[in-house]
Amino acid sequence: MTTPPPAATDTPPATPRAAASLVVVRDAAVGIEVLLLRRAERGDFNSGAWVFPGGLLDDSDRDAHRHAAGLDDAQASTRLGLPRGGLDYWIAAVRECFEEAGLLYARVPGQRGLVTLRGDEARRVAAWRTPMHRGERTLAQLCAATGWELALDELVYFSHWLTPPAQRKRFDTRFFVAAAPPVQVAAHDETEVVEQRWLRPADALAQADTLKLITPQRKTLEALARFDRVEALLAWARQPREIALTMPMIGRGRDGVRPVTPDEPAYAELARVDPQCRGHYSYEIEPGRAVRLSARIVRVTADNGSVMTGPGTNTYLVGGGPDNAWAVIDPGPDDPAHVQAVLAAAPGPIRWIFVTHTHLDHSPATAALKAATGATVHGRRAAHREWQDAAFAPDVELAGGERFALHADCTLRAIHTPGHASNHLCYLLEEEKLLFTGDHVMQQSTVVINPPDGDMAAYLASLRALLAEDLEWLAPGHGFLMDRPKRAIEAIVAHRLRREAKVVDALRALGPAAADALLPRVYDDVPPRLHGVALRSLKAHLLKLAHDGTAIERDGHWALAPAS
Repeated sequence: MTTPPPAATDTPPATPRAAASLVVVRDAAVGIEVLLLRRAERGDFNSGAWVFPGGLLDDSDRDAHRHAAGLDDAQASTRLGLPRGGLDYWIAAVRECFEEAGLLYARVPGQRGLVTLRGDEARRVAAWRTPMHRGERTLAQLCAATGWELALDELVYFSHWLTPPAQRKRFDTRFFVAAAPPVQVAAHDETEVVEQRWLRPADALAQADTLKLITPQRKTLEALARFDRVEALLAWARQPREIALTMPMIGRGRDGVRPVTPDEPAYAELARVDPQCRGHYSYEIEPGRAVRLSARIVRVTADNGSVMTGPGTNTYLVGGGPDNAWAVIDPGPDDPAHVQAVLAAAPGPIRWIFVTHTHLDHSPATAALKAATGATVHGRRAAHREWQDAAFAPDVELAGGERFALHADCTLRAIHTPGHASNHLCYLLEEEKLLFTGDHVMQQSTVVINPPDGDMAAYLASLRALLAEDLEWLAPGHGFLMDRPKRAIEAIVAHRLRREAKVVDALRALGPAAADALLPRVYDDVPPRLHGVALRSLKAHLLKLAHDGTAIERDGHWALAPAS
């Protein structure tokens, strides 16, 4: 998707201007339809874009407060999280919808339905649109002339978007959603808007190659596409929910420079490393490319991406300071090209190597890296040889709890986190409250727990123990930096407990049964091609249930334990 180029690096961020937009929806034969308007060509980025009716707040919007029905400024401001002036957004949304699309959310006082705008009345009211757009008349004057009140209770607050700071024009926009007024007919103004369409959200998204959709419009359409009826959409929108401010970041990659939204893996990292949205960082993991994550951290990713390793295994360089000495966390797979990339990325001499665990994508490069640098190797040997780097031999065997001062302002603390592997360690960079998680926490994926070295009970206990740590960031072995660590860890625990509940349900329905027979029922949400991997974690769940006294196994068949 196209985005305007970032402003020059020495340009101060533009001040965002307050705006409101109204998403008008109606029921159709199949699903819902949304009104989209095509902006006129004005020589700016929004030219030709398909948008919802909307625009800037106007001073005249305050004059319409006395004509507002169903909402006052105190209520509106509370909903928007503002000290005052919230009602202006609702009124601006109504005004812009009338000016651009000819739809008016107004009613006769004492009546429930919206005005119908038919015949001569429709023509008289439509004559107000152009003068209002020019600032010659106001919405308050229209209400005074007709005796109508603004039906603001028809509008439901939907979302809040802010333009990134590097853009030349910035808007702080509140989006509202409302059912189309019955009987009234939409008619674009042929000035600001040159075309209109009623489209199903999915159809609009399917035409993204020909319809120019700006990020807030595209994401709004994706949200609307989940609903089949307007009533269901509005019921969801009205329920108590947190509406967070969404500001896209700007990243570069195979699709060029584009906005990156919070639902994308790179978002939190981009917000950390490029808060001014200059577009210097990528929204993709690029193997072999050194990425500076802070003054203390550089990441290099191995070219070993797969279903199991995601975009590849991350190797982190940590250190700096007066001596410019560096540590490596997880040297990665046995890949000479990756070792050379790590050596090339190191800003100074590598003196330490720290390994999270000895699976074949994390530790085998240790030997080559040690040979090249003479660094001291830290880690733990595996308790079981299956799937392990049998050649790994640390110079310093870690138990967990050790602290290493790489320099006066860079301290790593080892934390033993068994579960994915018995010898798994995480490393906390204390000064940044950032935890290098190895495979204990991965981005966009849950880890495989493979007995006998993997232990589900130990994994859950290790996750819960991390909740007591003061963390602000996670640096996973696969993927981008992750913010809100507590939420991420709690989500993993909840996911594992839900899976455990499905195991219990399957045992209740099928047991006694072999693990292979339980697998399709427990992992019915996982593609069959991944069932071989899922079977390992299923066995880990069964062993945990047996340890808890919930399940028993006889001759390879599992069942619920008899009630005591």
